Amino acid sequence: MKLTNCALLTAVLVWLPFGWLMAQKPNTTVYAKPVDFTTQQDHAHMMQQLGIKQLRPGPSGDENAPNHANYDEALANPCPELPDALTANNGSAVKTAEDWWQHRRPELVAMFEQEMYGRVPVDAPNVSWRVSVTDYEFIARTPAIVKRLVGTADNSAYPLIEVNINMMLVVPANAKGPVPVLMMFGFAPPSFPAPAQPLPADLEKINDAFKKVLIEKDTSLQSVFNRYPAYAPITRANGGYSWFAPKPEAELMPTEQLLAAGWGYCIIETGSIQADNGAGLTKGIIGLVNKGQPRKPDDWGALRAWAWGAARALDYLETDSLVDSKRVGIEGVSRYGKAALVTMAFEPRFAVGLIGSSGKGGVTLHRRVFGEAVESLTGGGYHWMAGNYLKYGAEAATFGRKTGCDLPIDSHELLALAAPRPLFISYGIPEKGDAKWLDQQGSWMATVAAGKVFTFLGARDLGVGNDYRQIPMPPVLTGYLDGVLAWRQHDGGHTDAPNMPFFINWANRNLKYQQQKTR
Repeated sequence: MKLTNCALLTAVLVWLPFGWLMAQKPNTTVYAKPVDFTTQQDHAHMMQQLGIKQLRPGPSGDENAPNHANYDEALANPCPELPDALTANNGSAVKTAEDWWQHRRPELVAMFEQEMYGRVPVDAPNVSWRVSVTDYEFIARTPAIVKRLVGTADNSAYPLIEVNINMMLVVPANAKGPVPVLMMFGFAPPSFPAPAQPLPADLEKINDAFKKVLIEKDTSLQSVFNRYPAYAPITRANGGYSWFAPKPEAELMPTEQLLAAGWGYCIIETGSIQADNGAGLTKGIIGLVNKGQPRKPDDWGALRAWAWGAARALDYLETDSLVDSKRVGIEGVSRYGKAALVTMAFEPRFAVGLIGSSGKGGVTLHRRVFGEAVESLTGGGYHWMAGNYLKYGAEAATFGRKTGCDLPIDSHELLALAAPRPLFISYGIPEKGDAKWLDQQGSWMATVAAGKVFTFLGARDLGVGNDYRQIPMPPVLTGYLDGVLAWRQHDGGHTDAPNMPFFINWANRNLKYQQQKTR
């Protein structure tokens, strides 16, 4: 008797193990293992691809070292004339907004991808997000909804590498509708800011159950608990400030200030996207896309990878009803300030940026020779950049010698890629730890020069003109906050925290956001 197709299929399904049907694990033996380079090996491999025989060493940040960085302003501008952001590669002037959007801006994007930050591969994987925990907390005096999220990159093309992006989203629970959110780059897995604790009655039940388990494990503990009947193994943590004694406003953390102003924030762990070192370039999202193989010269570096991760996080925020996805900003300090600016330049969905103390690779001009140098990035910071960037630190190579002066683009044009969206440039002072290494003057010059594109597109810039070689950097605490492009140097250290109140007020005005009344 012949089985019908349906009966045959049923027989096969009955015979096969249930686990096999539910989840077939890929046979990873058919995939080449990831290359396991050290940072030095990866760096040397990139130099070899580029034909570089010798790189100039980066300067020392120690002013007493023989190879100390230059801090003489008279020597800081070996090629003071910046490329004109509004002149196309063929020498023609950009005359209309359409010229900018259709021709000049894509030219600049292509050059930044080729020479500085690298390209996001067209086959970069999709990321699926899940909420692993939702908690209801009080942060300072603000009730908040806190979500821990994990974004899993599709690794079906190369199962040997997994990428799970860690993010924490915090929004005020008393808002009447969706709120703006400031996304922040962080170096450690984000933790719950003020985890909710059990009520006393619930905690008593937990302690009763815990004591029972302990006694079952060790019966001698029964007599111990009998001697101390009021003792509770688990107690509530001290809550710090009570509702009746809130923190003074001056003591609020930046994240607490955001919540009090009706904003939310989210923290994304950069290391869960891409490691902050050269040895990790065959792992993380870059390694996943390259199937564990070393980068090519125009492949993306860590800054672009972190920016890509921020864009994937924004994909999730666009689906969350608690978030006003048209008012999501990006923030970072130091290397994360670099990444925040790269994010604003390449991802137009971000509405506003707070760029803190970013130095080279961020706001500071690359062709300036002051503090952190191009050679700093072609050496220890090379993994942040595309491999092609190493060419500009080459002392001897098949293509000759190159310096930052040979770059066809510079950071004022990276700032211009954010136009006309609001962009706030923040620095501190060297006396408090925001070192001269960061070249605040070079960042001021770039910001002034970038204003030309902001005004061209109908947005107000700093309002001081665009002569970046002559307009002096303003005194500390003198903010230029009336335009879409903003600058303020606070009197603190390597942080943007002192500028957060100014940023919030400035962003509210530019995003036309007014804090909603609480529920």
